Amino acid sequence: MNHIPSVDLRDFLSEDPNRKQKFIHELHQAFSEIGFVALRGHFLDQKLVDELYGQVKQFFSLEESIKKKYEIAGIGGQRGYTSFGKESAKGSSTGDLKEFWHFGQYDVPKNEDKQTYPDNVLVDEVPGFNQVGKEAFAQLQKTAVYVLRALTYPLALPEHYFDEYVLQGNSILRAIHYPPITEAPKNAVRAAAHGDINLITLLMGAHGKGLQVKNHQGQWIDAIATEDELMINVGDMLSRLTNNTLKSTIHQVVNPPQELWGTSRYSIPFFMHPVSSMSLACLPQCISESQPKGYEDITAGDFLRERLVELGLIKG
Repeated sequence: MNHIPSVDLRDFLSEDPNRKQKFIHELHQAFSEIGFVALRGHFLDQKLVDELYGQVKQFFSLEESIKKKYEIAGIGGQRGYTSFGKESAKGSSTGDLKEFWHFGQYDVPKNEDKQTYPDNVLVDEVPGFNQVGKEAFAQLQKTAVYVLRALTYPLALPEHYFDEYVLQGNSILRAIHYPPITEAPKNAVRAAAHGDINLITLLMGAHGKGLQVKNHQGQWIDAIATEDELMINVGDMLSRLTNNTLKSTIHQVVNPPQELWGTSRYSIPFFMHPVSSMSLACLPQCISESQPKGYEDITAGDFLRERLVELGLIKG
């Protein structure tokens, strides 16, 4: 596959069973073959997207000393600010050329500790940033829930199977700033080749080209969403759960041509995580003689911790 397929969530939400089945089939096929799909008809309206990008740009334009006061020690960057070059891809010793902000779950499960669900961090200097981030989080989570419901049909699961795990899951809305490049990078790109940790990732149209996906023939292809689309991909947790029936595809954000080094790039992905106690043990219906079980049993919380250590965000 040398392109990213496009689907419309309104087909799944319609009363027409043929449209609903068409969406289910096309989504499953895309996630099985390349692990990415472009989604129209979602719950995030363009006005909210424009407001969010405007607030994000205001935050990242603040003085470094101001941003640094929102970098909270001891929580692995799960909330608030993470400064430039601090995160690296799994297996890479070079920091990515980015800084970012994390909004987390607002509907926290009872009896969860602050280490698992740290408080969201409020920015005094850009008050609109806090509210627009919360609203975008809610609309992206709502969209993601319906995408997972559509996936339950080919996986022979009840339609609401994922709901109990994700409606209060430890999801993250990440606002990323890739600053202008001032000198030739030494073995560093804006985001090195990686797979996502979580169940699924929803990415609104990024400001600037750069996202590339590695297809199963080993070719890098550009993944560009139109203004009204979200780019959605399978994460490692869903790939484990389905024993690689659904593919977590390697992707990267490459550096722009030299003539565009002086420009910033902004990107805002939503990483849907389940509650920490969810088992990622391979579903029995995804295991067969031709596709034996590929992973040891693990919970989502333990898997997340392992990956945060690998990314250099927390110590093992």
